[in-house]
Amino acid sequence: MDFLTSEIKPMYFKYLTAAFGSALISSIYGVVDMAMVGQYQGPEGTAALAIVSPVWNIIYSLGLLMGIGGSVLFSTLRGQSDQNQKKSNEYFTAAVIGVAILAVITWLAVIFFDRELLKLFGAEETLLPLARRYLFPVKFVVPSFLFTQLMAAFLRNDGNPGLATKAVLFGGIFNVFGDYFFVFVLKMGIMGAGLATAMGSVFSLLVMLTHFRSKKNTLRLVKPVRLLYILKSICVTGFATFFIDVAMGILTMLFNRQILKYLGTDALSVYGIIINISTFVQCCAYSIGQASQPMISTNFGAGKGERIVQILKYALGTAAVFGMIWTALAVCVPNLFVRIFMTPTEAILSIAPDIIRSYGISFLLLPFNIFSTYYFQALMRPKTSFTVSVSRGAVISGALICILPAMMGANVIWFAMPITELLVAIYVTIRMIQYTKAIGERGKPELA
Repeated sequence: MDFLTSEIKPMYFKYLTAAFGSALISSIYGVVDMAMVGQYQGPEGTAALAIVSPVWNIIYSLGLLMGIGGSVLFSTLRGQSDQNQKKSNEYFTAAVIGVAILAVITWLAVIFFDRELLKLFGAEETLLPLARRYLFPVKFVVPSFLFTQLMAAFLRNDGNPGLATKAVLFGGIFNVFGDYFFVFVLKMGIMGAGLATAMGSVFSLLVMLTHFRSKKNTLRLVKPVRLLYILKSICVTGFATFFIDVAMGILTMLFNRQILKYLGTDALSVYGIIINISTFVQCCAYSIGQASQPMISTNFGAGKGERIVQILKYALGTAAVFGMIWTALAVCVPNLFVRIFMTPTEAILSIAPDIIRSYGISFLLLPFNIFSTYYFQALMRPKTSFTVSVSRGAVISGALICILPAMMGANVIWFAMPITELLVAIYVTIRMIQYTKAIGERGKPELA
């Protein structure tokens, strides 16, 4: 399909299906790990994986920084002219170099400073050994997680979203069966879950690399001119998407500390469940952004505003549907999630419904707010995208997490995210209307 000429509705839903499958299966890694470990080791295992969660947020976000940032500029250049293939591949090459550097730094940090990182994220002496056992096999393959995010983004922008989905599906299926085999059959417990996740990631990356033998492939490694300038452009463009995942890690750390301070381990176990539900909701939001971003970027580069407006309508409708579905599930069947992710005690079954329902209200607007960061990036509005990401991921949410329990009681902490999403959605709506109206008034953007 051609982003500039194909009919928008079938093209959008084709890309949405591929992106949704890829994003949803990606979430299986953490979700299956928590479900298996929760069933095998109970609430302590679930709480330990809640501690590890920010590590995943950091790893994935660094891959998205280069993947989304580079692929947005890659598609925008190709939308401007068919003659820009070499120049666009300079951005691909720079993104590969950038992610390789970040992978080495992250790898060293996880290998040598895992204890310090886990303590920073809220681990105490009971949970620290469990969290470290989970991370041990992951230490050997950290770069594969970053490169998987990079390759998935460029495959979608190079017209091969199906391969990205197949690759993640293959790794995800292995992770599901691997979790059961290593955790229960071999009785490796939490370490077995980490091993299955590590191997699944490597398998996904190997499948993605077959794109370079495909006839669809137009990605080439070329010598970038002004490498540092290109890397800076990629970082600026991709920062908002990067910060969404980093912010989830920051919020998890703040929640972990505040929950242990005010509410105890049982509440932290329930929050571990919420992390996994949120992961699913965020993956739905990512799929909307990842499906629409290549189309919007390419049409923006070509100055085709009417097509961008049509794509936006489908994206907003999808965000509304996802938001309503997940909010309804959180409100109507909270203990269903509890039983999926752990073998619960009576105490947890008694406190979980109110917690999940209170926090779950935020799911109504979460897909809209996350999609907006992709939309603003595709329109080359990185500052606005940055504002949305930082506001919902750190500034507003962080302040509420710290202030609400101290001023209004411990249980009010669960309303921090619903309030945050509402305030951010107001800002997003204003900016989205403003920029969408202006699309038809500007020509093609200039990239260096």
